[in-house]
Amino acid sequence: MDLFTRSWSALRRAVAELPDEDFAQPSGCAGWLVRDLVCHLVIDAQDVLITLVTPAETEPTRDAVTYWDVTRTPPTGDDPLDALVVRLAAAYEEPRLLKFHLDDVGSAAGRAAGLADPGLRVGTRGEVLTAGDYLSAYVLEWTLHHLDLVAHLSAPAEPPAEGLARSREMLEKIAGTAFPASFSDKDALLVGTGRRVPTDAEKAELGELAAKLPFVLG
Repeated sequence: MDLFTRSWSALRRAVAELPDEDFAQPSGCAGWLVRDLVCHLVIDAQDVLITLVTPAETEPTRDAVTYWDVTRTPPTGDDPLDALVVRLAAAYEEPRLLKFHLDDVGSAAGRAAGLADPGLRVGTRGEVLTAGDYLSAYVLEWTLHHLDLVAHLSAPAEPPAEGLARSREMLEKIAGTAFPASFSDKDALLVGTGRRVPTDAEKAELGELAAKLPFVLG
């Protein structure tokens, strides 16, 4: 729960400190500018709020690792929901309005997470998780999107080291194997999720794992 708070706070702080011109820069998400990604974060924060007040009575069907639907097809930005985010982001017109909305809804999501009982069962996407597992899954979401946010910026504010390490651990569980020790946590996440193509040297180190990449999380 604490790592959720630290990862989310760091991501929101990184957005708050962005100069206006950075909102028009590309992000690490295919087809999205930084402003589009920030708009998506507003929607993510709403999802957190909705999920934490959607109790479930049945046994959990997923945990922090199995929460994700995994494919090997990277997004192109052409999905209708991705396109909707672009239109919503454009409607804000000024970066300060996006910053305000993320701070407003994002702060509420952070407070709700801090108040949540980790053992509470909650429902989302037709599945049941404990609140603790749900928020742990979002550490990976926040960390990846923090990397997406700063992917093409000149003065990036990196995600917290402990969030990178925990996210790598979860990705390795999803992959069913560890990434080479020579890979930094950041590189393991970028290469592992298809955000960066591995170099020839990295492919050699990955061995059989290279043929299984990427692990695209949705």
